[in-house]
Amino acid sequence: MSLSYPELLIQIGFATLVGGALVFLLWKQRKQAKQLQQKQVNPEKPQHSAQLQLQAYERLILLTERIALPNLINRVNQPGLSVKEMQALLTQNIRQEFDYNITQQIYVSNEAWEAVRNLKDQNLLIINQVASFMPPDASGSDLNKSILEMLVQSPKASLHTVVSEVLSYEAKKLMK
Repeated sequence: MSLSYPELLIQIGFATLVGGALVFLLWKQRKQAKQLQQKQVNPEKPQHSAQLQLQAYERLILLTERIALPNLINRVNQPGLSVKEMQALLTQNIRQEFDYNITQQIYVSNEAWEAVRNLKDQNLLIINQVASFMPPDASGSDLNKSILEMLVQSPKASLHTVVSEVLSYEAKKLMK
């Protein structure tokens, strides 16, 4: 059976039309499958992200507690140290704690991270300022006592409470 030229063109056109329709249907099916897969993945992603953010806020609240001057002094107090040795020990501990948690900044707001950084800087400043007014023969215990007395006399000198409240507020917003 021989086909005439017009019949051949009709059959080629029909085959092209059927082939095109099949390609279109396969493309559409793949697109829908991809969209469905993305819908199934995306709900977990925000939930996982929120969990990481919440953990970061927890870590930063722990950091603020650990570098709060009264807590830090209680934790690292070593009788027999000089003022300079105690000053070095306190500042070294603050820097280590901060450096250990520095990656948490990618999970929290800029304001929260800035508050934590300001707390660290302020505590270092307080330690260094109080130490600079101490007599050279003073003990590390004298430095600790002077720092604690300064905090009692002017409670607003410490940002600890404010930073803790900021972090708690932002963490609670995530849980809503």
